[in-house]
Amino acid sequence: MITTELVFVRHGEARCNAAGIVGGPRTCTGLTDVGHEQVGKAARRLAAEHGGTPFAAVYAGPRMRLQQTGQLLAAALGLPLLTEAGLDGPAHGQADGRPWVEVKTAFGGGPHVHPDRPWASGSDTWNGYLRRATYFLAVLIDRHDGERVLLAAHGETILAAHALLLGPASEAGFTIEHASLTRWQRHRNRFGRHRWMLERHNDTAHLMPSASS
Repeated sequence: MITTELVFVRHGEARCNAAGIVGGPRTCTGLTDVGHEQVGKAARRLAAEHGGTPFAAVYAGPRMRLQQTGQLLAAALGLPLLTEAGLDGPAHGQADGRPWVEVKTAFGGGPHVHPDRPWASGSDTWNGYLRRATYFLAVLIDRHDGERVLLAAHGETILAAHALLLGPASEAGFTIEHASLTRWQRHRNRFGRHRWMLERHNDTAHLMPSASS
């Protein structure tokens, strides 16, 4: 029996993604036209689900690309959009607005390669971000125990959910496409024991050409 479900939608393609720059809170300018189209397809798919198994709430972080993604999802479901600072992405400090290739070259890779070091002056550390994000997700799970919740999320937030619900960190990573769906479901068996199950990850079926109509 499924008792609680978290459905994450990574934001659609953003202008910062298309330009290859770090899109922090200072420089994020929202979704591209492609990103709006991607999220629209995800919204139509989720609205069809909502008619049979309703979502209790739709959440988004404060960054512009998440707000635009969340607004499209919430409008399709007929629910208000709830904004939570705990769903914001990592703080990038002085890397905000710089090309990712420059930031990663200077750091020797992505933020995860030196998880206890800031990747730029004033930025988070990767482990520091994970601690903050997993704490918020645990609070959100308690808040919505027994409900379905939809979250417009950064890829990093989805990785944080995996870290929280899968257990100890590993060297493995996860691909997360724009506007993809990731579903975590909490099951209760006949003995009353609970277990979180990753029902699907990086589901982009709604973005295929046959799903565009």
